[in-house]
Amino acid sequence: MNNRERFDALMDFRPVDRVPAWYFGYWRETGERWAKEAGGTLANLEALTGMDPDWEAGMWSIHGLTRIGPLGTIPWTVLEDTEEYRVVRTPLGAVLKEGKRGSSIPQHLEEALKPTRASWETFKRYLDPADPARRVAGWEAQAADVNRRERMTCFLGGSLYGWAREWLGAEAISYLAYDDPALYEEIIDTVSNHFMTLLKPVLEKTRFEFAYFFEDCCGNTGPLFSPNTYRKFYHKYYRRMVDFYHGLGVKYVLLDSDGKVDDLIPCWLESGIDIIFPIEVGTWKAHPVDLRKRFGNRLRMMGGVDKHVIPHGAQAIRDHLETLKPAVEQGGYLPLPDHRIPPDCSLDQFRTYVTVFNQVFGRHP
Repeated sequence: MNNRERFDALMDFRPVDRVPAWYFGYWRETGERWAKEAGGTLANLEALTGMDPDWEAGMWSIHGLTRIGPLGTIPWTVLEDTEEYRVVRTPLGAVLKEGKRGSSIPQHLEEALKPTRASWETFKRYLDPADPARRVAGWEAQAADVNRRERMTCFLGGSLYGWAREWLGAEAISYLAYDDPALYEEIIDTVSNHFMTLLKPVLEKTRFEFAYFFEDCCGNTGPLFSPNTYRKFYHKYYRRMVDFYHGLGVKYVLLDSDGKVDDLIPCWLESGIDIIFPIEVGTWKAHPVDLRKRFGNRLRMMGGVDKHVIPHGAQAIRDHLETLKPAVEQGGYLPLPDHRIPPDCSLDQFRTYVTVFNQVFGRHP
């Protein structure tokens, strides 16, 4: 089996020869540490660690086949630069304060989109799918290269909440659903059409294993909006997009949200979402075996490996992975670390993780 065949069989609850060993990337500081420990480069991380080919590579850029997302026209400007931080204005108009002493989410001093009709009328021009800059010359030949790959290949297929939250800020988007529900829904509708319009010609020529929705709509105590809000505003657009992707031959649709996702899982399943990711363990101790018991085989999953266990050595890793075996043996679940690997994990410790992973899951029953 190659990794395309292996992934499809696993998510279809069919036997596989082994479970692929993947991760969800690493922090910048982790990469710097690993490169130093590897002698200066991570050019071939799969060879260094024993992992399978990275499933995420190229996903966010649609593998160079088209340009997705807002194309801002404001010059990128540095407004302030100190030893500790830098303040910049982005091409979308947001003002961000970026720390220089480690990876962190930038502080939003000014949002790109204000929660008003006038601001949206200006901003939505950045999402015009007819902009000729979005079509990449020679993309059909690139599509043929993607089709020949043996590694599993996916693409960014949606972000109905995640993008809008980034443009508006969490507070403004939360109020907007109540202050101007028509505008709130129009933003969702516009983003939905943006993806489908741009991706239709791509999907008619390119084979992918799944579409990836980036949402990040939950925190450590639950969702950032209620299930009722989901059903009122989001359900019909997810359903439409899921049917669109399935109809163009994309077998699975994955939704990515960190945090405690339990309350939204029933909503996502109603909308036709196939895979939930990354099953973050967190302080609430999410566990794929528990979720499978609650939601049955309709729920497919990726993630669920507590990344903080990895530095504790082979036996701790093995003990943790053994608890995931019942879900793996049922099928429809692919274990991998529940988020980016933090810099307290050395390259040798991560190698140990991959070795133990392959020992535990190297041959599926």
